Amino acid sequence: MSSTLQFGITNGSRVFMAKKSTSKVAKKPSGTSKPSGGAKSSDTLWMPGLTRPSWLDGSMVGDRGFDPLGLSRPVEFLQFDLDENDQNEAVNKKGGIAGAFSTTADQVSTERLQPYSEVFGIQRFRECELIHGRWCMLATAGCLVQELVTGVPWQKAGEVILQDGGSYFGLGLPFSVTQLVWIEVLLVGGAELYRNSELDTTKRCYPGGLFDPLNFGSGDPAKVERLKEAEVKHGRLAMIAFLGFSAQALATGEGIFGSLSRAVTL
Repeated sequence: MSSTLQFGITNGSRVFMAKKSTSKVAKKPSGTSKPSGGAKSSDTLWMPGLTRPSWLDGSMVGDRGFDPLGLSRPVEFLQFDLDENDQNEAVNKKGGIAGAFSTTADQVSTERLQPYSEVFGIQRFRECELIHGRWCMLATAGCLVQELVTGVPWQKAGEVILQDGGSYFGLGLPFSVTQLVWIEVLLVGGAELYRNSELDTTKRCYPGGLFDPLNFGSGDPAKVERLKEAEVKHGRLAMIAFLGFSAQALATGEGIFGSLSRAVTL
C-alpha cells in the first residue's frame, strides 16, 4: 500500500518536490519599492511591446518586467505519495499527487545558513542583484584604474603581485600576499556576518550608518528613490561590462585598453 510522504524545506533546499507555477502576485517587499505602491502610470518595460508579468507589478525600484525565465514567479509545491514497493504484487503503482502547499517568501531568520525562507523569493533576488552589482561596479572601476596607472592588463595583475609583491598606485605595501588575503577575508567576512545577522530586509540592502557616510540614503524621498534606481541601473551595466571584460580577455588575451586599441585599428 502507498502512504503519503511529507516533505519539508531545510536551509532553502527542496526535497523530492515539484514546483508548480501560480498566477499569484508577488508580495511587495519592504524597503525596495516605489512610494506610490503600485504599477507606474507610464509603465516602461525592458523591451517595447511586451506585457508585464503578473508577479512583477512595477512597484520595485528598477523593475522593468524582465524575468524571461520566470525565476521570481510565485510557486506552490506538490506533495507526492510514495511509489508502491510490494515484491509480492505483479504491478506496483507510481505515487500520485497527494496535495500542494505554498511557502512564505521573503522572511529572514538567523536560525539557518541561508537566511531567507524561500531561495526563489523576489526580495532575495533583489538583494543578490544589488550585492553583485555593487561588486561589479567596484571591479570594473578597479580594472580600468589599475590598467591606466600600471599598464598591466587586469587579468594579469594577480601574476604581477605574486612575482613583485603587493603595491598600491606604484607604492609597495608592507604586507605579503598571504597577509593581504587574510586582511580581505577578515574585513569582507566581518561585513557579511554583520549583514547576515540583520533581519530587516530593507537594512540588509541599505544598511545606512557607517555604510552611507555621505547620507545619500536620507533626505528627500524622491531623491533617495532616484539614487536607488540609478544604483540598480549602474550595477546591471557593470555586471554586463565585467562579463565583457572577461570574455574579451579569454578570447584575445588582451586587457581592456589592449582590446580597445585592437578594435580601433581594425
